[in-house]
Amino acid sequence: MRRKWYILLISSLFLAAVIGYLVKFRGTGDEPKVVVVLQEMDSQYWNIVKAGAEKGFQEFDISGKVVAPGNTSKKDVLEYTLKRVLNEHPDVVVVSPDGSPAVMSILKKFVENKIPVLLVDTDIPLEHKTAYIGTDNYELGRKAGELLASQLQPGDEVALPFLAEDLTYPVFRERIKGATFGLENAGIKVVTEQVNASNESSTTREVMTAILQKHPDIKGVYVTTDTKAMDALEVIKEQGLNMPVVGADGLIEMIELIENGTLTGTVAQNPYDMGYISIETALKVIKGEDVKKNIDTGVDVISKDNAKLKLDFLRELLK
Repeated sequence: MRRKWYILLISSLFLAAVIGYLVKFRGTGDEPKVVVVLQEMDSQYWNIVKAGAEKGFQEFDISGKVVAPGNTSKKDVLEYTLKRVLNEHPDVVVVSPDGSPAVMSILKKFVENKIPVLLVDTDIPLEHKTAYIGTDNYELGRKAGELLASQLQPGDEVALPFLAEDLTYPVFRERIKGATFGLENAGIKVVTEQVNASNESSTTREVMTAILQKHPDIKGVYVTTDTKAMDALEVIKEQGLNMPVVGADGLIEMIELIENGTLTGTVAQNPYDMGYISIETALKVIKGEDVKKNIDTGVDVISKDNAKLKLDFLRELLK
């Protein structure tokens, strides 16, 4: 009898363990549901944000997904993606908004439906948003300006090429303000080209070319993204010039230029942390915990010393 009892007990424990494993593996259907809505997923930057969010889903046992408009046509803009998500009634929505009135309007409907809204990467003046998770873009610009100034002498001229989106998009406006402060505070003269302000089709290459023609003595360049920085660098090389160029975002191609000595440094956001921390914050909200209204994911200064470490991390992430 005792032997049979032991066999029965061991069998029961084994069966309970198997059932527990299967429930955890398959999910019970009761996990918190979080949807992350990004502006797009065709670029390296947004795929890094996505990777951070998906790591958060895994570690915090959350049923979640990352979505974005499939293209920029009227049939699939961010507004319509958000409308579809609203109909799914998630526990929390994490959104990288574009600042348009249409997106602001649909986000207000999330709030009205008692669905907490976390903003990631881009902050907008949405009343009753739960939190913003991302970069302090003024601080990013200030650090970029100081980094560029550290490679120059007081009195030198630095170019800030403006595109139409730089003048209308809050993130870029803040970066320009911060960079201007950091440069001018170090005694650097800031020059720019304004002819493109009313021309949305202007490119960084065109604006950079115009600046070099009008200001041949510039000694450095700051632009609001790494993609624009690399475009500006191409124009500089074509003109047979050599000067420091600083952008943002921390894209692989930009960091490779630092590792191989083409550039000395740049500043970088932490898009992976944005994605991960947004999910961590979403879980706290679901549990009813208090969260900060502004969660700063920080800014890294990338130089030759830490470029390889950053590259290894990003390459592994995007394999």
